[in-house]
Amino acid sequence: MLSLFDRLTDSGKKRDRTCVFNVIICFMPTAVLFDLDGVLIDTEGQYTAFWEQVGRDLLPHIPDLASRIKGMTLVQILHRFFDDDEVMCATVRQRLRVFEDTMDFPLLPGALEFVDALRQAGYKVAVVTSSDEAKLACLQRRYPDFVRHFDRIFTAEDSPRSKPEPDCYIGAAKFFGFEPETCFVFEDSLSGLTAGKASGATVIGLTTSHPAEQIAAYTQATIADFTNYTVAQMCDVQKTF
Repeated sequence: MLSLFDRLTDSGKKRDRTCVFNVIICFMPTAVLFDLDGVLIDTEGQYTAFWEQVGRDLLPHIPDLASRIKGMTLVQILHRFFDDDEVMCATVRQRLRVFEDTMDFPLLPGALEFVDALRQAGYKVAVVTSSDEAKLACLQRRYPDFVRHFDRIFTAEDSPRSKPEPDCYIGAAKFFGFEPETCFVFEDSLSGLTAGKASGATVIGLTTSHPAEQIAAYTQATIADFTNYTVAQMCDVQKTF
């Protein structure tokens, strides 16, 4: 017996089948997965300044530390660049906690409105971030209602391997009972975009960290922010790799 997918398509026309596949995704909502920094909250500039200062103070031989750590968890940063040195790691952790306790968390324009529209349309919506629970606690203090906009928040503690490995996005999709290939990912950093692409999801890039031409190879579409962005526009994005 032919499946619904086969009955709706001509098996000899691959492009038609792909188009119908994308239509089915939009009429059968799955999961939409968002990175946090640079996607939902506009904090990339603040973190860049913070890590540039850390680099100048503690690792002057690595002038591009801020760009090299984007998308990495704190555990990865401390292991890779500070060799798990107890004194150095304690210093970085303390400086980061003080910074995150006082930093601003401006929401990206239209972000929560778009998230709410997705949930009203029946999609499962989650944050999938390399940030840890302590950072999320700082955000929650600033925006007590932030978490209620989402079905789940996945942090660094939820995945054994962080971006650019695809584990976090694959795990989030599976948590909701979906295959990653049916899901959408919104990302901005190269490591996050790499993870989204490797998971098989449809990837939409935010140009908050890199220009559109630099991230085009990782995405099916790019946007500056979520101003006037609609569920229908998301559904119009089709896989190109």
